[in-house]
Amino acid sequence: MANSGNSQEAVPPVEGVAGGGTAYGWNDGGTAGLSNLKGAIDPTEIPTKDLVNVWCMPSTANVGPQDMPRHLEPTNLLAARNERESVQIAIRPKVSWAGSGVAGAVQVQCSDLCSTSGDRLIVGQSIQLRRVVPILGVPDALVPLDLPVSQINLFPGETAALWISIDVPSAQPPGQYEGEVIITALKADAESSGQSLSKAEKHQLYKELKDCLEMVDPIDGKPLDEVVGRMKSATTTLRRILLSPSFSEFTSDNGAIDKMEEDAISNLSIRVKLNLTVWEFVLPETPSLPAVFGISDTVIEDRFGVQHGTAEWYEELDQHFKWLLQYRISPYFCKWADGMRVLTYTCPWPADHPKSDEYFSDPRLAAYAVPYSKVISSNVVEKDYLQKQVEILRTKSHWRKAYFYLWDEPLNFEQYDSLRNMASAIHAYAPDARILTTYYTGPNDAPLAPTPFEAFVKVPSFLRPHTQIYCTSEWVLGNREDLVKDIIAELQPENGEEWWTYVCMGPSDPHPNWHLGMRGTQHRAVMWRVWKEGGTGFLYWGANCYEKATAASAEIRFRHGLPPGDGVLYYPGEVFSKSHQPVASLRLERLLSGLQDFEYLKLYASKYGREESISLLERTGVYFGPERYTVEHMPVDVMRGQIFNACRS
Repeated sequence: MANSGNSQEAVPPVEGVAGGGTAYGWNDGGTAGLSNLKGAIDPTEIPTKDLVNVWCMPSTANVGPQDMPRHLEPTNLLAARNERESVQIAIRPKVSWAGSGVAGAVQVQCSDLCSTSGDRLIVGQSIQLRRVVPILGVPDALVPLDLPVSQINLFPGETAALWISIDVPSAQPPGQYEGEVIITALKADAESSGQSLSKAEKHQLYKELKDCLEMVDPIDGKPLDEVVGRMKSATTTLRRILLSPSFSEFTSDNGAIDKMEEDAISNLSIRVKLNLTVWEFVLPETPSLPAVFGISDTVIEDRFGVQHGTAEWYEELDQHFKWLLQYRISPYFCKWADGMRVLTYTCPWPADHPKSDEYFSDPRLAAYAVPYSKVISSNVVEKDYLQKQVEILRTKSHWRKAYFYLWDEPLNFEQYDSLRNMASAIHAYAPDARILTTYYTGPNDAPLAPTPFEAFVKVPSFLRPHTQIYCTSEWVLGNREDLVKDIIAELQPENGEEWWTYVCMGPSDPHPNWHLGMRGTQHRAVMWRVWKEGGTGFLYWGANCYEKATAASAEIRFRHGLPPGDGVLYYPGEVFSKSHQPVASLRLERLLSGLQDFEYLKLYASKYGREESISLLERTGVYFGPERYTVEHMPVDVMRGQIFNACRS
C-alpha cells in the first residue's frame, strides 16, 4: 500500500471488506453562509468555526475522509482506574485559506484534565494525541502528534480525525475531571515560518541552544555559586535567542510576549470540552483473560536489519514486548517451520538469565510461552536444553502462567502424532506443563467421527493427555453458539483442561474479527463473544505479520491471500515519521477496549452472577450473537454505565 504520511486519500474501502460506517461517497456540504469569505483570508481575524467544522465521534466510529460534519457537543467519558478511554475529534475545512493544495493548517492544543479537588491527568503522561491515517483508504494507523501543542494540515474536501486517549493511573483519585482541546486556524506564514530560516541561521541557533544545555546539564555536585553562575549564563543566552530576528513576530517592542495578540487568537479558537468520570473500580493489573498474541521475530529481523541473537536483536524484541504490554495482551515471539510446526517463546533470553524472571514476573503478563527447542543456537543438546529450562521454570511462582505452543492447526494423523510425541517429551520433565493446541478440524486422513463437526468435537479425546489448552477457531462455530456446549462437554476442567478460542482469516463479515474495514463495534465484539461463550483464554496468530521488507520505512503490504489487516495490528513507526516507536492501529485500540469491557463484565458477574452479566449484554443491545450486535456506540456506553451504577460503592 502506498504510504502517504499524514495525508488522507479519498478512496473507497478495499473490495471485499465491510464498509464499517465510514460514510464513503457522501457529498460535501456545510458551506452555506460562507460567501462573505472572499479574497485573502486571515485566520487571526476570523473565528476558526467559520473556517472549519469540528465535531466529536466515539472510538468505535471509522471516521473517513468523506465523513460529513455533525454538531459539536461536549464529550462525556467514563473510565475505571487503570483503564484507557478514547474519543475522536473530526476536523473538516469549510474553505481554503492557504495555497499549494492545502486548505490550511490548524493548531491543536490539549489541556490537562482537572478535578474540583485539584487532581490532574497530565497531558503527555496520561493523555496522548494521535492522528488517524488511512491504510488502503480505510482509517487505521494512529500516528503520534506532539503534546501539548501540535499542528496539522487540512486538505480541501477531506475530513481529518484525531484520536485522544486518556490513561487513568491505578492510584488516580476518583472524581469528575474536565479539560479541553483548543483548535485554532493558523496563518499561512505561520505554517512556513519554521522553514524560513537559512541553513546558516539554523546552525547558529542549534549551536547556541546546545551551548546553553551544556552550561546547565552537568551541575550535580557543583558548588552553589558555580550553579548560579551557570544559570545566569544560560538565561542570558536564551534571552538573546528569543530576542533574535528569527522570533521577532512573537515579541513586542519591549521584548515580552504580546499577550493581547495571544488572547485575541485564543478567543477565535474552537474549544472542545472533555468531561471524564473516574470511578473507584481498578482494572486488575494482571488481565483476567489470558490473551496471547504472536509477534514474528523474522519480520523484525528483516525489516530492522538485525541479526538473530545479536545485542541489537535482543533490543528490538525487548522494545516490542514492552510496548505491547500496555494493550493487556501477553505477547509471544514465533517462527514457523514446515507443516505449521511453530517455535514460540515469550522471552528471548534463557530461563537462567535475569531477564527471564523480569519478563515472566511482570504482573501485566497473564501467560507466557516456553520454547520447545533452543531460540539461539548453542552447543547444548536440544533434549538437555528443554530439560534445563523446564527444571528452572518449575521452581518459580510464575510457572502457573507457562504454556507450550507446539503446532498451529494440525491437519492429518502424522502432524497430530508429532504433536503428541513432543508433548510427551515435555511431560516427562514436567507432568504439570500446559500444552496449547490450536485446531479447527480433526485428522483429515483418520476421521474421528462420521461428520466433520463431530470429528472436531472429538479432538480432545484424541489428544488427551497431550494437550491441556484446547484452542478452537471461532470460524467452526459459524453463527451456532449452541454448539459451544458440545465442545465444553468433551473437556475435563477438573483435570486442568481449558477451552480457548482464536480468530484469524475467519470468521469473516459480519462476524467479529479484526480485519481492516470492519465496523468499530465489530472489532470490539471479539471479546464480547469470548465472554458470552465462556472461553478462558484467547490466541491471535500474529500482530506484525505483513509482507517481507528490508527497510524499516518500507511501505506496509498485507500478505497475499489474507483478508486486509489479518495478522497486522500495529505498524513500524518509521513508515510514518522518523520515530522508532511502533504505531498502533484503531483495531488494536478496540481490542484493548474489548478486553476492558471483559473486566467490567467480570466485575458485574462477581456481584450478580454470570447469567445476569450475559443478560446485561443482551438487555442493553450490545451483543446477542456473532451476527447480532450493536453497530452504534451508544449501547456500549449504556452497558458500561449500568455496570458503574450497579457496582460502585
